[in-house]
Amino acid sequence: MTDPPRFAILEDRGVLAVSGPDRVDFLQGLVSNDITKVATGLAVYAAFLTPQGKYLHDFFISEAEDVLLLECELGGLAALQKRLSMYKLRAEVSLADQSQDLAVAAIFGEGSADATLEGIAVYADPRLAKAGVRCILSKGDAETILEKAGFTATDPADYDRLRLSLGLPDASRDLIPEKSILLENGFDELNGIDWNKGCYMGQELTARTKYRGLVKKRLMPVTFDGPPPEPGTPVMQGDKEAGEVRSCQTTEYGGLGLALIRLDALKDAAELIAGGVNVTPRKPDWMAFQD
Repeated sequence: MTDPPRFAILEDRGVLAVSGPDRVDFLQGLVSNDITKVATGLAVYAAFLTPQGKYLHDFFISEAEDVLLLECELGGLAALQKRLSMYKLRAEVSLADQSQDLAVAAIFGEGSADATLEGIAVYADPRLAKAGVRCILSKGDAETILEKAGFTATDPADYDRLRLSLGLPDASRDLIPEKSILLENGFDELNGIDWNKGCYMGQELTARTKYRGLVKKRLMPVTFDGPPPEPGTPVMQGDKEAGEVRSCQTTEYGGLGLALIRLDALKDAAELIAGGVNVTPRKPDWMAFQD
């Protein structure tokens, strides 16, 4: 069965522009990845953490001329802009919400990485090749540009289904601000952390978690044998809590979603149940932990 190339406009994503001569140095000391790797056609995936190493925001960072573009969750953009502004001090940087003028699209399916596309920023998803290509386009022209490039429009739920099957978190739908830690949610394997860049906000706890082997839970794809329960529903193994349901989608076969699951629960043969529905976790091939 072929998987034709198609695109989805992601209305729940926004764009925060970071400009000024100090933009690289400014972000370099705050986020989990190496900003110097960003170039035309090459983006990085990164997170902004609390000083204690807990998740606040995640985003893709791309470049357009002399501006860094942070593609992030639209609902959290104002909070991200406010938090970054607190650290400007004397840095020559400006922060501007460009979401009214710019659209974000995901391109996926066979051949999606091979097409030539004129956009403000176009880059392969830095987390996983199977996730396709992301692009930032002028909002008024986005669909026309994508269709002229040979892609067919599809519903964002189509892309969300791919995301869930790959085990990719989607901002605050899957990560709890001021509580989640990066290594439980795949940021190491999904290229969201640079271990050699030096200090950034929350770096100490992130490094300690890795080098002391403190990861006891993982966010992973799950299937449900019926309609998926609400996000936040506990996943139970007998009378013990084994995890928690995060984002999910109803399918013709039941449900597909992500859940944060205790690793020791995966070694137990007892069933996992959430909201009265059987839950079956699946370790994706990119995820690194011992079964």
